[in-house]
Amino acid sequence: MHPRPSTFSIVARDPETDAVGVAVHSKFIAVGAVVPFVAADAGAIATQSFANVTYGPDGHDLLREGKTASETIEALTGVDEEAPSRQIGVVGRDGSVAAFTGEDCFDYAGDRQGETYTVQGNILEGPETLDAMAEAYETTDGGLPERLLAALRAGNEAGGDRRGEQSAALYIAKPEGGYGGGNDRWVDVRVDDHDAPIEELERVFRLYDVTLLERAEPEETRELTGEPARDVLAALAELGFYEGTPSEAFDGEARAALEEFRGMNNFENHSTAVLEDALARGWEETDPAQGGEDRLIDAIWHGLSRLERV
Repeated sequence: MHPRPSTFSIVARDPETDAVGVAVHSKFIAVGAVVPFVAADAGAIATQSFANVTYGPDGHDLLREGKTASETIEALTGVDEEAPSRQIGVVGRDGSVAAFTGEDCFDYAGDRQGETYTVQGNILEGPETLDAMAEAYETTDGGLPERLLAALRAGNEAGGDRRGEQSAALYIAKPEGGYGGGNDRWVDVRVDDHDAPIEELERVFRLYDVTLLERAEPEETRELTGEPARDVLAALAELGFYEGTPSEAFDGEARAALEEFRGMNNFENHSTAVLEDALARGWEETDPAQGGEDRLIDAIWHGLSRLERV
């Protein structure tokens, strides 16, 4: 018998962007390699609890043929002798939502559905995990990535996998959402082995977001001044990008340092002026205890968050 990727996950669709995605956590190595399957032209699927990974590609084929989420699950489990040990959540591109929790899944096991999502889990501390995930997804502001991550965090804080933590993943597909528009792989980040995988997944996603995802251009930009300017220059100096004495004036030499930082970190999706604006708006939302580079990236992410993703 293969190891059981006992876990909790959320599968969801954003009708406004046609994005579909899965966020998942488990006390299991590299859960992102097993549980989530997403395709912009089909839907999103999570297969767990003695996961049958054929449910992913086969389920996508069924969804493309016009099957609803519930019809897809019925077809997949109907020919699977081990279906009582399986758990699956499906959200179709057509908006249909369904889940299946086999009667032999280890307690606590269950699922919940909303209008555009389903949450499911097994070997949980209790049903509170699923309730918290559903509430967080429905009440969190922001785009699909933020709402999926919020659900994952809330589920873990409500009890989560009763065996502990190890890995987490966030996988979202959107039409032409991939690198350069060449495929649908819009967000694909994983933490395969970590003491705090959800927290680390959030950190990696923010870096991914700043680097690879595009935002609408701001109508106006702010310049860095005062204490935030000095702190940003101190961080840039710590990283070797700025050689002057940090001050509250962000001048041409300072902007040249920020431009070098931008190029070194592949932040080409955003101009230097936009990054300065993001730092000016986001610096006070960061934790002063963070390291220089981590704080710079976190501030940029906060500052960009007011702009819609495109």
